[in-house]
Parts: sequence; C-alpha cells; structure tokens
Amino acid sequence: MKTTLFGSVRLGYVIVESSRLAEWKRFAADGLGLHVHEVSADTLALRVDDRTRRMVVQRGPAEDVVALGWELDDDAALRLALERLRDSGVSPQQHRGGEAAARGVSEYWSFTGPKRTSVELFTTPITTECPLLMKASGFLTGAGGLGHVAITTREPEAMQRFWQRIFDARVSDYIEDRLSGIDLDFTFLRLNERHHSVALASTRGVRLNPLRTSIHHLNLQAASLDDVMEGYCRCRKLGYPIANAIGQHPNDRELSFYVETPSGFEMELGWNPIVVTAEAEMHWRQATYRGISLWGHHPENLTLGVSARRFGRGLLSLTRGEFTVGAQP
Repeated sequence: MKTTLFGSVRLGYVIVESSRLAEWKRFAADGLGLHVHEVSADTLALRVDDRTRRMVVQRGPAEDVVALGWELDDDAALRLALERLRDSGVSPQQHRGGEAAARGVSEYWSFTGPKRTSVELFTTPITTECPLLMKASGFLTGAGGLGHVAITTREPEAMQRFWQRIFDARVSDYIEDRLSGIDLDFTFLRLNERHHSVALASTRGVRLNPLRTSIHHLNLQAASLDDVMEGYCRCRKLGYPIANAIGQHPNDRELSFYVETPSGFEMELGWNPIVVTAEAEMHWRQATYRGISLWGHHPENLTLGVSARRFGRGLLSLTRGEFTVGAQP
C-alpha cells in the first residue's frame, strides 16, 4: 500500500488562457524555441518532448495560467492523492474524452487549488512519434517533470501545508532577499529529484501580492547552455521584455534568464540545475541563502511605471483574502 507521494508526482502540463494567440505563437516558437502546433484558431499546443501537449494556450480573457497538471506515477499514487484531498474536504471531478485530450492525457481529475488555480491530476499522458520542429536543441523533463512554478502568495504557511500534506513535498532550502526595497522570503519545495517543483515567495511582515497573475514564473530546463544564450538573444531581438538577464541562483545552481510572456507572467529558461539523486536525498540538509542570485539576473525592464503598478497591486491585495484549500492547521 502506497504511503507517500514523494518521488511519484511531477509537473506535467500548464494551461494558459489568452486572447493573444498570434503573439504567443511567435514568442514560443521564435523566442523560446519550442515546438508550436496550431490546433485551431483558438488553441495552441506547445511541445518540448514526446508528449502531445506540455503547454496549451487557449483563447480566453484571463491572460494567466489557469491550470497546472500534475502527473502521478500510477493508479495507486492517484488514489492516495484523491483520498487525501477528500479527507481535506475537497471533491475532485473526473474528466475524460475531449477535455482530457485537449490536455494531452487520457483522463484527469480537477479541483480548485490555492489562489483558485485549477489543480489537475493524471497518470497517462498521450505521446506522439511526430518529430519536434523547434529552434532549441532540446529540453530536459523525465522524472523531474516539465519544470517548476514559482508562486507569490499572501498565505505562505497555508500554501506550504497544501503541497506537503497532499503531495509530501519536502523543503529543499530557503532564500532571503531585499528587492526594490521590500524584504522577501522564498521557500523551495521538491516533489521528486528536481531541486524544486514549486517555489513560494512572500513579503516579510505585511503580506502583499504585487502580481496580477496567479504565478510569478514557469521554468523550463534547456538541454544546453547554448539554448539559454540563444533564447536570450532571440527574445531580446524580438522585443520581448527581459525581466532578468542571465544569472545563476545560489541554491539549485541553475543558470537562467527571465522573460515576460505575452500574458504578463514570466518564463524562466534555465540550464544545469542540480539533481537531488537518491544518494543526495539521504544526506540533504536544508540551508538558508542570502540573495536570490549568485551573480547576474539584473532586471532590464523594472521601470518606475512597473514598480508603481506593482506597489499599487500590493496595496490592493490587502483588501481581499487569498483562497486556500486543503491546508487546515
């Protein structure tokens, strides 16, 4: 009988809702170098490996990530996750047919997750032998999944409890930093061999959320350093706002840059983060780092206007609560 989900869950797909499909097609294919399939006038399917869908951009007004799909190893892992959710008062809904195929899976279970983003669970992805047509040489997925998501939250304790209670997430480490005059705390949670599949960011003291979007960024792991450098140059040349230039993080040692997507959240394209192998897992020690970057990651589009808008959103966030789920103390 399965008793833990650690090592059995990974990020499988991401659903984006946007009215800017033409710009998304250009950004993904010509900027990041992904394979883009125009399914219809209302849907783009983005590929990086043998899965038919890793990111789906569907027409809609949100300009945001609206769903995160989490892959579980097998039916036993899925049953355990569903049991824990029901014990927490959550009632996941099962989906098959066209809804599932649109996500590149045979079926999935969904529920409203933290910050009202749909969390979706599946075990069987749909694969294809059709070759990838992309500018990048490749991307690393496998046991670590598609990549990671970083989420800014006003309820970091509840958010962390959710990932730990439902998916047995483990804390890899912490980072403290002061950005734009605001003290920030970061917690990095791993679900498998990837150093982190979920990163949580919160302001210290008064909890503010300066972002309009549900996530801060989505990370993709490129196969080579050249892919990162060339992606950076392409995105700059095409005029996409570079949020942070190339740099390196102190905890996972990933070398990366951040670029703003057509929907406003950021994409991190990175290379060569550490892998927490089974042997490393046995000796892992949590640490707290000072500063989000060892070097680089200089902001390139942090204008006074951007800072003012973020400050205004942060103040506005104080007037409304943040949705939490399955995270009772």
